[in-house]
Amino acid sequence: MAGKTLLVFAHDDEAAAFAREGVPHLVTGVGKVNAALELTRALAAEGEGLDGVVVLGTAGIVAEGPRLDAVYQISAVVQHDFSLPSPRFELAGELVAEGAVIATGDVFVHDDAQRERIAGLGATLVDMESYAYASVCRRLGVPLRVFKSPSDFADSSTTMEEWDGVAVSKSDQLLRFVAERLPRLLD
Repeated sequence: MAGKTLLVFAHDDEAAAFAREGVPHLVTGVGKVNAALELTRALAAEGEGLDGVVVLGTAGIVAEGPRLDAVYQISAVVQHDFSLPSPRFELAGELVAEGAVIATGDVFVHDDAQRERIAGLGATLVDMESYAYASVCRRLGVPLRVFKSPSDFADSSTTMEEWDGVAVSKSDQLLRFVAERLPRLLD
């Protein structure tokens, strides 16, 4: 991507390090509806001056493989909380990190049974927004790349109260990742 890129986060805590550094970004709010609405608004306001979207944030681990100390580039997204079949969206773009498949749903996953069901969809990570971002970008023809830092194991030991503190520290990790692998986003 050579022009202006929109940097997107779902939650203020995930964007904390970028805000501290004065890096322009959009915070959409948590969940698929907020993600879809706010990203669509931002893309409509940008018009043709935008060459892509980069999403940064956290995700839960639902299968063997991902590590808490890494950042993963999402290669595909699936929806885990919709009863009708949903298309799997493959994401393109230059690979700058190890790939992972993410499942999205409007629920904070912290249950072992949920975790196993989601892993059965072929996902290794889970979040609450990536599918919405992918759907909006696909419909509007905007290139999308998503990078996620695992924050928890999406199991019965995970609590929402702990997530807020973890998300702020993950923001620092994401800022270091961007500085090293995607420095143009910090210009």
